[in-house]
Amino acid sequence: MILFHFARLIWHLAVGLATCAFVFPFVQDAARQKHIQRWSSGLLRICGVTVRVVVMPGAEENKPALIVSNHVSWLDIFVLNSVRPCRFVAKSDIRDWPLVGWLCERAGTVFIARGRQRDVRRIFEGLVRSIRAGERVAFFPEGTTAPQGTLLPFHANLFEAAIDARVPVHPYTLRYTDSRGALHPNVDFVGEMTFMESLVAVLEARDFKAELLGLPAVATDGAHRRGLAADVRRVIGAALNNATSET
Repeated sequence: MILFHFARLIWHLAVGLATCAFVFPFVQDAARQKHIQRWSSGLLRICGVTVRVVVMPGAEENKPALIVSNHVSWLDIFVLNSVRPCRFVAKSDIRDWPLVGWLCERAGTVFIARGRQRDVRRIFEGLVRSIRAGERVAFFPEGTTAPQGTLLPFHANLFEAAIDARVPVHPYTLRYTDSRGALHPNVDFVGEMTFMESLVAVLEARDFKAELLGLPAVATDGAHRRGLAADVRRVIGAALNNATSET
């Protein structure tokens, strides 16, 4: 059965590559976002992932913003894009993934190399322009994936894009649960695990749920990036702890 799902995934990937190559150059941004949203939803269906979205009062959904979330898996980008497409900032390692890296790049993902301050500054300035132009920009402030139930320290640099663009930060939490509501171990993408190993684990698991919780927006007026990062981490951490204690 896993070979069948893998074949479906290869076909879906081929459709995405063709769309990026032959459709995206000729359509407006709104149309590209619809294609990205449909393709992301299709990918999740093939992987057996059902998305459950809960939006808390105070979460501003339809305005330009900086989106941040805890980071569990390569699935995270597609979960968020299936709900509301964003322009993502991701580590440069993803660009090297076969086909998937090119697909992410064509979908508007911005890749950032670790430890390159000049690269960070260039990307930061581009993000500010994108947000001011009305885009929703997203990144994972932990900088890498973490096991479910764990929240790593947040990198503060890119939070300054929200401060400069004068928009709020919209925090989200992501959890992947089984039929009993417990955290699903097959989704963890950590350590020395390769993308292919993670993909096989996901396809073997199937029929699990991605729980996406939209938290109240965090204002950036008068904020400093380090303080803002700490505030957002507290909000996300508290929400994750509450969700875990309820299961």
